[in-house]
Amino acid sequence: MYDFLRFLHVLLAIAAIGSNLTYGMWIGWAAREPRQLAFALRGVKMLDDRIANPSYVLLLITGLAMLYVRRIAWTTPWVLAGLILYAVVAVVGLRGYSPVLRKQIAALESGGPDAPAYQQLARRGLRLGIVMAVLVVVIVFLMVTKPALWG
Repeated sequence: MYDFLRFLHVLLAIAAIGSNLTYGMWIGWAAREPRQLAFALRGVKMLDDRIANPSYVLLLITGLAMLYVRRIAWTTPWVLAGLILYAVVAVVGLRGYSPVLRKQIAALESGGPDAPAYQQLARRGLRLGIVMAVLVVVIVFLMVTKPALWG
């Protein structure tokens, strides 16, 4: 059972992180082709809503299931640190990035790519995306290396 859960967990991580890694390319490419910018932003939103975010939810579920199957305490330092960072990423994503992306699409549609409102939202989305990407990389590091952090 553990091996199946681990396989599923890794597959979900590939889907979630792989989707996220494409966002910068979609938006960067479209910034050079402003006619494509709305399509790219809606594509990022679709990937986020339909692939990345559901995969992150299932990652939590399969991760907790692996802890249960292997009888690993959630207070194990690398697990606890990963869970705390996961919660931070979830809050930043749900309360920060997703609303900014929706507003960014609306600002683009109402004012165009050169509008100050759009530009401000684009910068904020970029900053939030970078923060989340760094945190996700740290989580992956913790889950793969399982370092002894304290205790």
